[in-house]
Amino acid sequence: MRKKVFIAGTDTGVGKTLVGAIMAMFFRERGVDVGVMKPFETGAKKYGGQLLPEDASTLKEAAGVEDPLELICPYCFETPAAPAEAARIEGKKVDLGKVKEALEELSRRHELLIIEGAGGLLVPITEKTTYSDLIRDLDLDVILVSRNCLGTVNHTLLSLYYCKREGIRVLGYVLNKTNPKGDGTEDTNHMWIGAFTDVPFLGKVPYLGDAKSYLHAKDLLLPFVSDSLDFKLLAEALGFSN
Repeated sequence: MRKKVFIAGTDTGVGKTLVGAIMAMFFRERGVDVGVMKPFETGAKKYGGQLLPEDASTLKEAAGVEDPLELICPYCFETPAAPAEAARIEGKKVDLGKVKEALEELSRRHELLIIEGAGGLLVPITEKTTYSDLIRDLDLDVILVSRNCLGTVNHTLLSLYYCKREGIRVLGYVLNKTNPKGDGTEDTNHMWIGAFTDVPFLGKVPYLGDAKSYLHAKDLLLPFVSDSLDFKLLAEALGFSN
């Protein structure tokens, strides 16, 4: 069985990389051959004169794959902006054919391919294309990641309603705590979201900070988040429940 899932967000900085890394580690532990991809990464930093896509590197390490970073992340930009704007500023042209070829190659190599977006569903990746267009074109299932804080009910429902209107399949949504300080809404956000949608709630991720700092502690990380993230429901949603 070959499965592809797109990790979308309600915004930038909501924890897509963290959730994608946790998923990669979990399914890898279950014996699933997991591949990862981040088609576009912006705001990358230079090390030794070379741009390094840190989110893509984090996903690669979490999955334990040997795939080259150039395949995992076909487009890497230094400018911290939407991919289309970063490409415009840096005078580069985005070829979606290159992205699709990389995705197809990674999908052939792995049972499960976890693909992470950048920002939200309507972030432009070319002058006339958003992530939602790419998702529909490639017929990808989606897991939506939202911040677990004040305002997330509105942001999450707007994203879910848009997906429903556009015929995008959402397997479930995850609420991720991005701030160590709570605002009093974390315990009930999922209840109010659930009152207005039938999309499955896959659970919460507690505040963990930087995803990279947990990559070498999966024996501690996975049991820690299993109390709040429903791995069983996640596996069933992706067809790996056995």
